[in-house]
This record gives sequence, C-alpha cells and structure tokens, in this order.
Amino acid sequence: MSDADFDAFLAEERLPETFRLTLERVCRPLAARAGALRARVGRTVCVGLCGAQGSGKSTIAAATVRLLASGGLNAVAVSLDDFYLSGEARAWLADKVHPLMAVRGPPGTHDAALACALLDSLALPALTRLPAFDKALDERRPKAAWREVQGPLDVVILEGWCIGARPQPEAMLARPINALEDLHDADGRWRRYVDRQLAGPYQALFDRLDALVLLAAPGFEVVRTWRTEQEHKLRDRTGGGMSDDAVGRFVEHYERLTRWILEEMPGRADWVIPLDADRMPLV
Repeated sequence: MSDADFDAFLAEERLPETFRLTLERVCRPLAARAGALRARVGRTVCVGLCGAQGSGKSTIAAATVRLLASGGLNAVAVSLDDFYLSGEARAWLADKVHPLMAVRGPPGTHDAALACALLDSLALPALTRLPAFDKALDERRPKAAWREVQGPLDVVILEGWCIGARPQPEAMLARPINALEDLHDADGRWRRYVDRQLAGPYQALFDRLDALVLLAAPGFEVVRTWRTEQEHKLRDRTGGGMSDDAVGRFVEHYERLTRWILEEMPGRADWVIPLDADRMPLV
C-alpha cells in the first residue's frame, strides 16, 4: 500500500494519524504472516482475528486486506457480524430458549452453518456472495445487495469478538458474573446455552481457521469505554445509537466470554497483540 493509498484509507475510515503505528506494527506483519502461510500451504488460508468490542479489528482486517491485495494476493475480510440471525429468528429463540437470546452478539445469535459454507466456498474457483447484515434494520440485507468475490481466495480474514473462543468449563458457569446474569439468568440457562453453541456449531466454524490472532485488550473494563466511543461516532454520523447507560447494559452480554477469552486464548493463539487503553499496539 503506497502512502497515497494509505492516506485515502485513513480518510475513508475516518481514522486518526495515530493509526499509522497500527499499520506498521500490526497490519504489515499480519499481512506478511498471512502471505507466508498461504505460500507454505499452497491453498486458501483463513486467519481468525479476535478482539473485544471496539478494539479495532474490523479496521485492522480491512487495512491488512489492502496490503495483501497490493502484494498481488486475492484477499477478503469477513465479519462474524454479517452472519447475525434476524430479529425475528432471535425472537423465536427468546421465546423457546431464553429471553436474553433476543440480543444479538453472543454465540447462538449467528448462522454458524452459513459462515462455514461461505468459508468453504471462498476456496473454490467460483463467484461467492458475501452476506451483509443491516444493524439499523436488524435484518440481513437481500442477496442482491451482497458483494461478490471471485475465488479461490488466497487469504480470508475472519474477524469477530469471539472468533476462536472455546467453551468455559461447567464449574465456571455456576455463578452469575454481573448484574445482567444475576437479574435475568440466575439459573444459568442462558449462559449454558451460549456455552453449548460455542462448543458445537461455532467450533465447527473455528476448526476452519489456519491461524488465530488475538487483539488483547488490557482488561474488560476498557470495553465499555471503547463501545461507548463507537456509539458516539454513530450518533455523530446518523443521529442514532445507544445512550451511554444503554451501552453499559449491552456490553454485560459480552462480559463473561470476553473475560474468558482474555484469560484462556493468549496461551494458544498464534499471535497475541497487546493493546493499551487507547487501542495502541504494545508490540
């Protein structure tokens, strides 16, 4: 990526100049690692990029894809968010499984089978349409609006807040971890359902990863701040978005698994990138 291309990327993504440090310390090395892995295995490779809400994973994935493309590789970034179940489907789960399933985000609220099929398709010499979810409408966009990519891809970056996560041991599920669980999941039905989904359909998806990269937040406490900043930007652009108090309640749905990822994943991820409270990489 030339300096002019990167300047254009900063403008498109409305990023500060400080992102140049992330480009050099994270995106370029990540592109190099992915390219080397592709050359070594001689097929499409899928790199999982895990990071808490607001950690910058979508931006890092997009910049890395541009770097890969500038090096002649066919690459694409895919977000776990684009596989959300519709509001109607989650309402059904809320009725049949647990009311907390109405809130999108935790395992069980994505179409993991569709994500598996997509990754498999991207390795084939064919056109593949990439699903897209409209969060404002709480609905997947019509297939006619999905972006098309020509396969086989050299590199796929699959990014999401729980990419590569493993289920918690049963003993860790016994007690509520925050006010949300204490008030709305005292018996543990919701968190155990989420854990079963993570152990089943989501592991089938994560088994397709050739490498796992973790953007490691300094702790869960910063996640609310990061997520609040995202909502402020959304309000500035569209006039919509959650209030700060609503964000605080919302991130409680993610707290258990985020804390578990930060505890468990660093010991097995292929590359751990520590972040400070300002999202700057400490590598």
